[in-house]
Amino acid sequence: MSPLLWFIIIGLAAGWLVGRFSKGEGLGTLADIVVGMVGAILGGFLLPTLDVLIWGGLADSLLAATFGAFVLVFAIHTIKKV
Repeated sequence: MSPLLWFIIIGLAAGWLVGRFSKGEGLGTLADIVVGMVGAILGGFLLPTLDVLIWGGLADSLLAATFGAFVLVFAIHTIKKV
């Protein structure tokens, strides 16, 4: 499978997880994918900065993407409240 397809699948899974845990509803499939993909990039930069070891497997990628998506959704909700 191509890396781009894996990136989209992991992004969708991370976005779906964040959508379920934040207010119980997702943003829609496309928005969940985008949040998950941006979260994957964000988590990939944040976790090594926090000295969290990422091995690079599927589970680590999903955890990093989910962490980044949570940070992104939290930031979005915080900005919306202001």
